[in-house]
Amino acid sequence: MESVICTVDVVLLTLRAGSLQVALYMRDKAPFQGAWALPGGYVHVEADEDAEQAAARVLHEKTGIVSPYLEQLATFSGRARDPRGWSVSISYYALVPVKVIEQAERSDLKLVGVEQLKSLPFDHLQIIHAALERVRSKSTYSSLPVYLCNEQFTLPQLQTVYETLLNEPINKVSFRRKMDELGILEPVIGAVETGKANRPAQYYRVKAQFRHTLSQSGRGLNPGS
Repeated sequence: MESVICTVDVVLLTLRAGSLQVALYMRDKAPFQGAWALPGGYVHVEADEDAEQAAARVLHEKTGIVSPYLEQLATFSGRARDPRGWSVSISYYALVPVKVIEQAERSDLKLVGVEQLKSLPFDHLQIIHAALERVRSKSTYSSLPVYLCNEQFTLPQLQTVYETLLNEPINKVSFRRKMDELGILEPVIGAVETGKANRPAQYYRVKAQFRHTLSQSGRGLNPGS
């Protein structure tokens, strides 16, 4: 009797130089040994309490990263997706500032612009597309994009992150009103961005009580939403 392969895969997203990028891991085992793919691995039934714990473990083992935001995306399954046999992948996505990935300094990890992806092993390209759709959808109504920012950021920097994810401009007044409504940010006393011709911009950070509940729904960002 054929057994079902059960794995987890993680779409780790970040922003670098104004481009949305995904982290790929060089596979060290067959199938597709030596190919770049999503960080993934088997569920350990004796050690993992649930799929989320398995995803967090695999992400840390393959990248050295612990993401403050990890959300289940979807289940991908079938006989054709894995040459080893009938398989189920419970996929997750995570968002981190680019410096977190760069500090990992791993030769088996690289960042690739999502628009540059052509083909990947298994159905990983399909999984990435599903993650992009989810992130862009949630960015229209939640504070999810702050996970791509450094610990401190200005409002113009945060607005740029939103605009990059949504691939469209956002009205400055509407954006700042929405941030006020969400009530998740606090100014960093005495911290301003200097060295620019315009007036120094205040640095903000996420309030401590919201750092693990940032993706909760709310009204949209764009005018009329």
